[in-house]
Parts: sequence; C-alpha cells; structure tokens
Amino acid sequence: MYTARDEWEQHYGEGKGWRLLGEREQQLLAEHAPVPEGGGRALDVGCGTGELAAHLAGAGYTVDAVDLTDSAIARARDEHAAVDGVRWLQLDIERDDPAPLHEAEYDLITLRLVYPFVRDRGRTVHGLGERLRDGGAVVVITPTVENTPAERRGIALDEDEITLLGAGWKTVERADADGLAFLVLRGPCHLDSRAVEKRPTTGHALTGALAVVTDDAGRVLLGRSRRGMLELPGGKTTGPEDFATAAVRELAEETGLVADPADAHVVTMLVDDSHGVPRLTAVVRITAWTGTLANPEPEKFDRWEFFDLHALVCVGDVFAPAALALDAVWPGILPGLPPATSYLIAADQPPVPGEPAEAARLRASMTQMVIDGGWAPSQRVRDALRTVPRHRFAPEVNLAAAYDGGDRAVITRYDETGRAISSVSAAWLQADMIEHVSLEPGAVVFEAGSGGYNAELIAHVTGPDGRIVTVDIDPWVVRRTRRFLTEAGSGRVTAVEADAALGAPAHLVPRGGFDASMITYNCWDIAPAWREQLAEGGRLVLPLEMGGYTRAVTFQRRGQVLHARHFTYCGFVRDQGQQARTIPVVSLLDGGLTLRYEHGTAADTTGLEEALRGPRHEIATGVTMGANAYFGSLQLYAATTLSGFCRLAAHQDPDGAVTGIAKDRDAPAITGEASLAYLIHVQTKGGNSPQDKEWEWTVHAFGEQGPELAERLAATVRAWDRHIRADDNDQHADPVLTVHPAGTPDDALPAGDVLDKEHCRLVFRWPGRDVVLPGPVERPEADIVAEGV
Repeated sequence: MYTARDEWEQHYGEGKGWRLLGEREQQLLAEHAPVPEGGGRALDVGCGTGELAAHLAGAGYTVDAVDLTDSAIARARDEHAAVDGVRWLQLDIERDDPAPLHEAEYDLITLRLVYPFVRDRGRTVHGLGERLRDGGAVVVITPTVENTPAERRGIALDEDEITLLGAGWKTVERADADGLAFLVLRGPCHLDSRAVEKRPTTGHALTGALAVVTDDAGRVLLGRSRRGMLELPGGKTTGPEDFATAAVRELAEETGLVADPADAHVVTMLVDDSHGVPRLTAVVRITAWTGTLANPEPEKFDRWEFFDLHALVCVGDVFAPAALALDAVWPGILPGLPPATSYLIAADQPPVPGEPAEAARLRASMTQMVIDGGWAPSQRVRDALRTVPRHRFAPEVNLAAAYDGGDRAVITRYDETGRAISSVSAAWLQADMIEHVSLEPGAVVFEAGSGGYNAELIAHVTGPDGRIVTVDIDPWVVRRTRRFLTEAGSGRVTAVEADAALGAPAHLVPRGGFDASMITYNCWDIAPAWREQLAEGGRLVLPLEMGGYTRAVTFQRRGQVLHARHFTYCGFVRDQGQQARTIPVVSLLDGGLTLRYEHGTAADTTGLEEALRGPRHEIATGVTMGANAYFGSLQLYAATTLSGFCRLAAHQDPDGAVTGIAKDRDAPAITGEASLAYLIHVQTKGGNSPQDKEWEWTVHAFGEQGPELAERLAATVRAWDRHIRADDNDQHADPVLTVHPAGTPDDALPAGDVLDKEHCRLVFRWPGRDVVLPGPVERPEADIVAEGV
C-alpha cells in the first residue's frame, strides 16, 4: 500500500494503472447520481489516469479531476485529450490549498479506489461534503476486505471502517459493483460534541497523562477508539515515570509517533472524577515529533487522524478527560464540558508552528482588502497583517470566517443572555486603530480588552524591542489569551487579569508612561488611568460612545488634556468593569416605544404618553440624500450639540403608525415638557436602481412644545448639511474635540459644546457652530440640572 507521493508518481510514471471502470459502476452512477437537468458539476478526487472523469464528462457533467501526482495528471490529459468538459488539476486534497477547486458547489463528488489511501479520512470526506449543493452526493467506490486477497487488504475497507465512513451523513446507500462497495453519502450532518465517560473503574484513584499533538497544518491528533469515542493519545503513568515521559511513551505505543520528552510540556493538571473515583490528568503539549502515523493497537482503536480545531464542535462523543484537555490548550473550542478543576502549570513551552496552505492565501487576501480600503498605509502594519496567524486566535471558526476581510468580527464569548462580550475585531478596524496610534519600533503599549491577535499585531509592528501589556477583567478571556500567545505568539505580550479601567499594574507601567494605549471595547467614559499612564505626547485610541454612537477616536496627550486627532466609525463589545454603564430607558405606550438617554440621565417624561396619542406635527427639512449616503456624522452632530438629546426606538409600532419609525429601529430625538421631536428620513423618489432613489430628512413631533422642538431639530439638520456634510462619504467634517478631567471649571474649558461624563468633560467644536441656532425650549429647572447642562 502506497504511503508517499513519490511512490504514486513512480506508479503512474511506469505506465501502471488500476482496475478499469466497470459497466456495473457506470449503471449505479447513472441510477444514483444522474446529471441534473441543464448539466451538473462533479469533482473526481484521486482521478488517476482520468477514466472516471472522462465518463462523467461524457454523461453531461462539467468535471474537476484532481490527483496528487503530476504523472497521473499528465497521463490523464494525454489519454483523454479529446474529452471536453474536464479540468485536470494536480492537487493533494488532504494537504494542499483547495483554491483551484471551483467556487460553485458540486452536484457529485467521487472517490474511486482512493478512500483507503486517505490518511485523515473523516476530516477529508466531511470537508468534501461541505462542497456539495443541497441534494448532492459523495460516491465512494472501494474494495472490501472480504473480496480482497489477504496480501492486498491494505487497499480495502472492513465493515467497521465502512460504518465509520457513513457516520455523520443523513443517508447512506450501499450497492455492490462487481465486488466493490458502492457507497452513496448524502446530507453531511454534524454530531454535537459530547464529553463522555468509559465504564466505571475498580481503582481508588486514577492518574494519567494525555498528549496534545498537532501536525504541520495545526490540526490535532485524535483516535477513534473501539468504545465509539474520540480520544487523545495517553494513559496511566507507570512506576516512577513523570507525566511528560508517560505522554511520550503512550504516544509511541498508540500511534507510532516519536517525541523527545524535552519537547513534552505539562501545561495543566486537571482534577475531576470518574464514576465517583478521583482522577488527576496531566495535559502534555507535544511541540515536536517524528515518525509516520500508524495504528499499532487495532484492538483498541479503529484509526488515528488529525482534526481541524474548528470541527471539534461537531465530532460526536469525546472522552471527557480528552475534551477537558483540548479545552485546556484551546479554550472555547468545545462547549458543554463537565466540571473540573484546572491547575495551570507555568511551562516554558515554545510557540508551536503549523497552518494549512489555505490560511496563508486567505491571510494575504484579507490583507489586500484592508490595504485596498486604505486602512493600512504603512508597511509595518501591512507586514503584521500578512504575518500574524489570525486563525490561531479564533480556532472555533473555519479559515474563511477567521480571515473575512469585511466588517465581520469573530465572536468568542457570550454572556448568559447571549450578548457578545469578547471578540476578535474586524481586521480593517484593528489595522486602522494601530495606524493611528503611530507606533515606533521598540514602543511599549497598553491594551485594554484581551484576545491575543490584536496584541500580536502590535507586537509585530513594534518589533523585537517592543512590549505589550494586555489587560482583561474576564479570567476565561485571560486564560485563553495566554494559551494562544503561548501557542502562536512572539513572547512580547504580557496578559494580565484585572479591571482594565484601572490601567496596567504599576510594576508593568514604564517610567514616563506607555508610548501608546489601545482600548478594544466600547467605552461610555474615559478612565483617568488611561490618561495618567500615557506618556506625554503618547496616543490613546478607544471606541467612545457619544449619545450612543461609537467612534474610534485617537487622542494625543498634552498635559492633562487629550486632543482628538482622528475619528473612525465603528462598533465593539461593551465594557464590563467599573466603567460599565446601564443606559436609562423609559418605556412608552406599553413597551411599544422606548426612549434611551445615552448621556446617562433620564428626563421627566410626564405627560409624554398622552402627547403621543395626540396629533403629529411634521417639518420637511429640505435636506435630501441618495442611496449609500453616510449620515453618521449627522447623528453624532445632533447627539453632541442638542440639549435633551435621546434616542427613540420603536418595538411594537405596526407599520410605524404612531412614529413612522421602522420596527426595531431608532431615531435621534429631543424631549421637552410633555413633548418630543425626532428625526427620520422619508423616501421622496423611487426608481429601478439605487441611484434613482432619494430620501428627505423629516422631523416629527408631538406635544405642545413639539413645533418648537421640531424647529430646533430641523435647524440642526440644515446646519449639518451646510457645514459638516460632504459629497464624499469619507470627507465629512469631524469636530475639534478635547477631553478634560472631571471637575475642570467651565471657565477653564475652551469654547464649544460640553458633554459631561463621570471622569471627564468632552468639548466639541463643530464647524459652523458660531452660527446662532434656535435656542433650547424652556424646560423645568430640574430637567436642566439632571441633564448636566
């Protein structure tokens, strides 16, 4: 049985082949995989000299025929030169980047006389299954042990292996093709992972070691045991041997792979119980190994293979200690684990390399998208994006999701309500924020909100002499970050469990302060420690909420004042520490509407419900916009210049009958005494294309003071249109913004609109704000004081 590519190259180079495609096989293909009406697309894996691919093309399929050897592809092209509709591709379906395959889904995927030679069978076949269209099929044609001479049974499957092949598919059909098993697999389905136990033990206590081993693509080694579950290599310690030595011994005995105990690192000790018996398990990370994967103990295991980390969530039953060990190395990849106590060991483990070829291609593509968007103008940031393996910090998702170059963040943790509380942010936004803190080689940087990937990007930009301190309040996030930094980091990032609003621990703050600081979660306020620990002239970038609208604002410290240098539209998960805020919300009309007072204090809404049941006043502003127009600057302008600002959200207002606001959307608003005005856009022109459509900003108002409030809001829109708005969405004017410590007297502030937070006072100076706008509507003194104006 061939195990190496050069053996296959020699086989086909010498003119050898395999069993010819039989008439019965052709009949079964026509019966079980007829060509869809209008033609279909097929993938022939391990096509050899191309006989099956040519047959499928003749039947009406457009075929991608792949083989790992050049000699096979060369013969196939030559022997079937007259056949149209086949692409001949040299590709190792297990190890190579699948980019050459067609982007469209396949109606049929065939593996004829190939499957027994596949090393990682489950991963490979289910990966192929993900490329099927709905209703498509994978057809495996293979010899069976019962019909194969004893000396050649290495190329055949036994009944146990055929049963494993069918696991995880909605339907499996089997037929006989002149002694070959003809298997039709449809509907790849995933079995939710579940930690399970073995039979009860007779001992009084259990101790053992489990080896966590990855291949050159970063996939983890697991064995399908005869007990019907996945297990890691490992077992009990023998005599006086240490845990690392035990893991190395068990690895060799069970898989044939050889490791040096010096490359075995005990990273965690797990304490749990098995049927009431105490159990102590050492998690041993193997960072280097040699040998060829085998199955020396077939009475215990069906086979060993390497699994993609993101696929572990749907592999079915996993032996409980193995599941806990996997979570110890890659926290978060397996849900619903049984209780256990973990004792982390400060092992001096080196980073472990390994990634599939596809990752490098997707990383380059993501980087190019960020560059094309203008988010990474500097070479050092570009190099960081091209180099740091983003997928290693988000192992629970597939490569395509990890390297999505758009606005997609990878959510890595949710709270009990399902709200996202930790993530790997969109790559363009991370690049933009790093660019604007203007890092120099050797910089020492503070990061609030850990995850690992962003910190490693910064470490790459700052170079070998740089240092990053990343702080997070969530112990789980910090544990995860430390493990991923150990697995794939530079060694220049220190992860600390603490409330990031308090800054870095004093012993980690450099003399003179950090050269730059980056906050990676939405902040309602700016913590004093972030300013105090920042060096003079240093830059701080953070996603700052202003009226509920978030911008990543880059500040530069000048004494006690922070000066805004750049604004980027963005959104992040919310803060959780002592800065976490509950936004005051007032419910109206039995929950059909809510007012959110994003600045922190709710106004008196007495009489407002009655006003909402009365007539609605409307003002057309005369300010229009077309499709894809940016109006985020209008929202921020209104939120920072209008007293009494809030946001009106509609929840149970069918067709906007009362407000005109779409369900589950909100609008900028201001309130007065039993009165309300808010801003919406109304379509005034239709058309077949987006370019033909137009909307006008319109103000709706209720209550006695409604007309006056509406005039204020309309005047604000017109001022925005004159002084802030630009035809180019990227050229809208930003305010001059300075941030001053709380308690700074009014007469010490520059002229501008003041927004007070608990720890600071923000002063906005917008273009054109020297123009006199209609003054605020008179309101009770209590309301004015409550708003802090």
